[in-house]
Amino acid sequence: MATSTDPSPEPAPAAALERRDALIAQIREHRYRYYAKDAPTISDAEYDRLEVELRELEERYPDLITPDSPTQTVGSGTTEMFEPVVHLERLYSLDNAFSLQDLTAWWERVRGGLGDHDPELLCELKFDGLAIDLVYRDGVLASMATRGDGHTGEDVTANARFIPAIPTTLTVSDHGDIPSVLEVRGEVYLPLGAFDAINERQLELGRSPFANPRNAAAGTLRQRMDRRLADLDAALGKAAATQKSESTAKADTRQERLRSEVQRASDNLAALQLVVHGVGVMQGRQVVAQSQAYSLLQKWGLPVSDAVRLVRGASGVEEYITEFEAKRHSLPFEIDGVVVKVNEVELQRQLGATSRAPRWAIAYKFPAEVVTTTLRDIRVNVGRTGRVTPFAVMEPVRVAGSQVEMATLHNAQEVVRKGVLIGDRVYLRKAGDVIPEVLGPVVEARTGDEVAFQMPSHCPSCGAPLGVEKEGDADIRCPNSQFCPAQLRERLVGLAGRGALDIEALGEKTANALLDDDIITNEAELFDLTAERLLTSSYFVRAPRKGEQGEQLTENALALLEHLETAKERPLWRVLVALSIRHVGPTAAQSLARALTSIATIAAARAEDLESVEGIGPVIAESIVEWFAEPWHGEIVNRWAAAGVRMREQVADEPQVLANVTVVLTGSLDGWTRDSATEAIQSRGGRVTSSVSKRTDFVVAGESAGSKLDKATALGVTVLDAAGFAILLDQGPQEARDSQRG
Repeated sequence: MATSTDPSPEPAPAAALERRDALIAQIREHRYRYYAKDAPTISDAEYDRLEVELRELEERYPDLITPDSPTQTVGSGTTEMFEPVVHLERLYSLDNAFSLQDLTAWWERVRGGLGDHDPELLCELKFDGLAIDLVYRDGVLASMATRGDGHTGEDVTANARFIPAIPTTLTVSDHGDIPSVLEVRGEVYLPLGAFDAINERQLELGRSPFANPRNAAAGTLRQRMDRRLADLDAALGKAAATQKSESTAKADTRQERLRSEVQRASDNLAALQLVVHGVGVMQGRQVVAQSQAYSLLQKWGLPVSDAVRLVRGASGVEEYITEFEAKRHSLPFEIDGVVVKVNEVELQRQLGATSRAPRWAIAYKFPAEVVTTTLRDIRVNVGRTGRVTPFAVMEPVRVAGSQVEMATLHNAQEVVRKGVLIGDRVYLRKAGDVIPEVLGPVVEARTGDEVAFQMPSHCPSCGAPLGVEKEGDADIRCPNSQFCPAQLRERLVGLAGRGALDIEALGEKTANALLDDDIITNEAELFDLTAERLLTSSYFVRAPRKGEQGEQLTENALALLEHLETAKERPLWRVLVALSIRHVGPTAAQSLARALTSIATIAAARAEDLESVEGIGPVIAESIVEWFAEPWHGEIVNRWAAAGVRMREQVADEPQVLANVTVVLTGSLDGWTRDSATEAIQSRGGRVTSSVSKRTDFVVAGESAGSKLDKATALGVTVLDAAGFAILLDQGPQEARDSQRG
């Protein structure tokens, strides 16, 4: 960069010129695939890195900048598929901020451009959709176009009549007449449910899934419905004019295919939603602020996001970003960031724009959640109930803030349904803390060297023949439940989990040491562990310190023995979960423990007795009966009982102030873990459920509460914070409600 002591820019070396040309070629190719074909072969994050590298290279060597560089242009040109539409006013792109430091730098530039004035800022969500330009003349939709290169877009007006979310006529309000010409900018997007449905159909047709809702929305909008309908009309007309012949069946098949295509395209278009976020030309009206424009647009019947917020300063923006990054996965649509704008129109004019982006707005991008990587292999894992699950082994890649190299593929049918091959370039999604998921292959990137996955015929752990347990099952299983090392290892790790006995010191490495060093041979022996037995394994032994005699147990070994003693006092429902009875999770286990009160009663119960328990259906009941019918399962229960594990429901010491009260927990509550809050409610006779409904009595909402809080508000369910929750536990429901009214 040039400085006051170095007025001449540093000349670009040959290597920089070569890299510049390579980056421009890559970016143009990817822009074409993204904007024109709606079929990108790299993720948004990978594309962003290419643009950032080019921008940094041009900043260092300004002589490399050309007017047609991707850093100076917007989007991609139009295609011959649609008629061109010249926008009344140019559509700009937005510069991106990838960190709070980037955001702070933008804020300082804004303040500097306004003479250190602190303007009011407008924050809104960055919908992951397709930018469009709508023009209304005298309140009637005249044109709908894609952004294109910012000057000229593609005419997709014919599709508007299939999209209920796009008003074809504006609503006259008492806030004044509608402008004679109104140009608005917005985002067409797909709700997540519709996006998943479209990707399902893509996979069924053997096509690549859309990488994200934006590409799905673009692919849905950018189709020639007029041509589809014309083709169908022509086929119907031809059939009507043709006498019955040998070709009739073929003609009928073509008509049915065309009808199916039209219906599918129409359904997809109907699923599209619209949110408007800008104004171009507005003849006959003037606005002084972005927020005022949004208010008018909403009055005229155009959908505006209800998450728009006015803030002051960088701290207000950061609070908004933090809030919606936490809510990101509870929204019914995809967002990939937050947009920040100077609210006052006159200040926007003062700040102006570069060749491609306004200086008065910026997009803060959240960490990428969809990336592409190479599928190196597909292997299988044997779970605690014998289920054999394929999983993907990938070229390590960073996604949603963490390094990922493995992802589940669920079962063999899912591998076939998604159409992934070993060696494929694949789309990978990881939403926050959710387990990574392979979305599907990038079919366009295939070289021909990819190979299909073959499900093993024998258990990779014990060698037993694999098969389905019952006809029609999607999963195959290892039948060697008692002796399969993989199943035993998974059962040990599973029973130590937070949803079961919560034995913190019993992780995967500890379980491996217990089994590999023959300290125990099955889970029945777990509670018989002693210090002497642990000392036989080098994993649990440390060298003596000064003043000690002989080998000593490690801190983890001592913690394991202590945690096992604590686990003996866990409530009955946790013991039931720890037994690894198929289909019996925490919810079913809690119902069983409350209703039948002891392991002995549950073991002796018939299927019809079990089905009388709330939440226990025929499948769970049958699974319980089958589990207790196995003699070696009975040995586990007997050994644990002999070691002191509690096998009866403890009589509640707490007054049952929450009898018949249903509570939903959401967010992070100060002073409580989810498990401790659940047990506090249950010990007082209450019931904890995972979803909010009209039958819910209370929602206890902590920090970062998501969509459950919104639903509770909509249904009028009483919402409690930490203080209200304490009143609920101590005094009961009426007092808790009264505390909220006060």
